Amino acid sequence: MVTEIYLNNKFLGVVDNGKAFAEDFRESRRKGTLDPSVNVCYDKDNEEIHIESTEGRAQRPLLVLKDGKILLEEKHLKQLEEGKISWKDLVKQGIVEFLDALEEENALVAYSEKEITPKHTHLEISPSALCGIVTSLVPFANFNQPPRLIIGSKNQKQSLGFYAGNYPIRLDMDISLLHYPQVPIVRTKVHDLIHLEQHPAGQNVVLAIMSYDGYTIEDALVINRSSLDRGLYRSTYFRPVETEELRYSGGLVDEICIPDKDVKGYRTEHEYRLLEEDGIIFPEAKAAEGDVVIGKTSPPRFLSSLDEYNLSAGSRRESATSLSHGEQGVADLVIVTENEEGNRLVRVRLREEMVPELGDKFTSRHGQKGVVGLVVPQADMPFSASGVVPDIIFSPHGIPSRMTISHLLEMIGGKVAAMNGRIVEGTIFEGEPEEKLRQELLSLGFREDGTEEFYHGRTGKKMEARIFVGHMHFLRLKYLAANKLHSRARGPVQLLTRQPTEGKAKEGGLRLGEMEKDTFIAHGAALLLKERFDSDKTLVCICERCGLPAVEDRYKNRKYCPVCGEGIEVNYIEVSYAFKLLLDELKSLGISPSIKLKSKY
Repeated sequence: MVTEIYLNNKFLGVVDNGKAFAEDFRESRRKGTLDPSVNVCYDKDNEEIHIESTEGRAQRPLLVLKDGKILLEEKHLKQLEEGKISWKDLVKQGIVEFLDALEEENALVAYSEKEITPKHTHLEISPSALCGIVTSLVPFANFNQPPRLIIGSKNQKQSLGFYAGNYPIRLDMDISLLHYPQVPIVRTKVHDLIHLEQHPAGQNVVLAIMSYDGYTIEDALVINRSSLDRGLYRSTYFRPVETEELRYSGGLVDEICIPDKDVKGYRTEHEYRLLEEDGIIFPEAKAAEGDVVIGKTSPPRFLSSLDEYNLSAGSRRESATSLSHGEQGVADLVIVTENEEGNRLVRVRLREEMVPELGDKFTSRHGQKGVVGLVVPQADMPFSASGVVPDIIFSPHGIPSRMTISHLLEMIGGKVAAMNGRIVEGTIFEGEPEEKLRQELLSLGFREDGTEEFYHGRTGKKMEARIFVGHMHFLRLKYLAANKLHSRARGPVQLLTRQPTEGKAKEGGLRLGEMEKDTFIAHGAALLLKERFDSDKTLVCICERCGLPAVEDRYKNRKYCPVCGEGIEVNYIEVSYAFKLLLDELKSLGISPSIKLKSKY
């Protein structure tokens, strides 16, 4: 039976023995005759051979096995250590080869050397190659549920830490810097491979798993206030402000300066108080909402041909950059430079110290995320028999349903690491066994199951249940309550719909959707609902005879209907401005939106 051959899904020809052809193809690739990025797959059921050389395929390296034996020998490892050969040489010699998803169909991959049989074709370089780089940082990940592992790796990307060594001269948007970042004491091999100690994120804390007056409900955390006072999870938030001197037609330019009082749109002197002579805020100045950071004046927006030649200072307009609603900070860095077009560019970086507070988001590396539910003075926190007070109290209800056993193992491992002053190995499938950690904990004078006797912080009474407590690398995430906090009473509205503006920066309103409306109805809070839907309330006069919107001429003090004329009774009705816009649009389409009025009484 002949076997068809396809190259990148295009038919090439046929061969008599497909299996032998595929084997010869692989041998040629391992000898270096063919490019290592080309993959081949023999489809036995359909008698087809698919050769793939297209771009964009994900390939992964595996060790080649021959008759159940590894081709990689001790001499190769020594030569690698001495630098005599490189990774590319291993690929050229056919010891390592790259497989894509298609060729993996013909391969039988062993996870470890113990599993190897004569049937196996390849061996994993490391079991942790199963995961990506970030996921491989999760200690004891093989004891975790896969969805939690994915959530844990996503959370690590959002953690605060030491993101760059040259942060003092960078102007990054929306960045936080943790003040006292620490490297984890329970870590994986990947941690050292990618030199994560140069960019640490998170801190090692004492974590107790217990309830605290119901403030741990729905994954919330209880934090020790004294720990926060000592600098735990304190960070700085950086916010850049920038402006440039734009050039306009006719040789007109913007000017960065302190605006004169005769400039159109001049603010109060108080708002310009932080500016130096050059119109830029001075370093270490404390700016609050509404304060001008960079002063600027611009030429008028619309110029007639006559006005172009007699521009006075009074005709210029104020276009300074100030802090938006809810923003504040200390001027940390001022940079004056030029952009690509040669325009003068001024950038100011503001910093703000952020102390953890209610609503800030925290997580372990196992996807056990939660927000701060309560900050408790140390005197009211529970304490162990040896006098240890936990930094964070974690809810016990988050463990059974999520099945994050690695979370518990890290706490025991962290306890061993802290007491023995060593790093505990937690690489996936290669971590230190639980029995060994338990025995080590026992030899240190603790209970081997990680629990301790605790005393109530306020009453001083001994707790009936023993509390599971240990050390854990905990992360603070970039979602801070201070950056989310937003409220509004009366404020700016949009020109078209007369509804409140959208977004925190524009001092916008909080939208009440369909579901929020349903909750108010369920509570019987009808007046609150009416108040919510009154944001664009307006009065429209309606003709009693035809039901079309009438006209009110306040200058001449008269009311009339465009269809029925004067002398007709006109009444006001209360509608939303959006509905009035709908009526206008219907009229523009030639549709008559007649409104029938009934008496209120």
